[in-house]
Amino acid sequence: MLEQRRHQRIRFSSPPRVYIGYGGAVDVGGIENLSLSGLMVRTSLGLEVGRTAGCEFSLFGSPLIDVPLTVVSRIGDVFGGRFQTGPINQIVIEDAIEAALALGHASILSVREVGGRKIMRITGGLNGSLRNDLMHALTRVGVDEMDLGSVTAVDQSGLALCLVATGHHEVAIGAQSQCFADAWKLAQALPGTVQPG
Repeated sequence: MLEQRRHQRIRFSSPPRVYIGYGGAVDVGGIENLSLSGLMVRTSLGLEVGRTAGCEFSLFGSPLIDVPLTVVSRIGDVFGGRFQTGPINQIVIEDAIEAALALGHASILSVREVGGRKIMRITGGLNGSLRNDLMHALTRVGVDEMDLGSVTAVDQSGLALCLVATGHHEVAIGAQSQCFADAWKLAQALPGTVQPG
């Protein structure tokens, strides 16, 4: 899980809608995750690997993004696609991602090694959408510290994930944004809260 991707994968607190056009049919699907180069989409259309589909979406009020998508993978009704985009769409996608992260509607979880220690960094929203990635990092990769300095929103599920990391996996919390620090302080004050060791 140490981050080696060219473009980081963005997760969403609630999957944005995406319109997929393929073979004369149109379906409304959900974006499972997104990067600057492509997306994972859940759709009932029978997309074929190697073929091109139309893709149209907006991220939480962003301008409409209309881009062709080459299907590169399939697992059940979830398809991976690579954007066939030009410079203008690339800028619109990047701006939409940055705005969604700033509002806490989107999240990035990455792990990097610094001085022999594995640091998990969360950018954007700290919420339940990160559960699978966070648990994978804790149990398979191993994490020494969480960098939460770029968290822009946090909910109860996100706090619960931090309690698991600190209480059961002995992960230290490093840098903290103000919104996380305030929420964490309140969570620690609740009766019955497991205090990290």
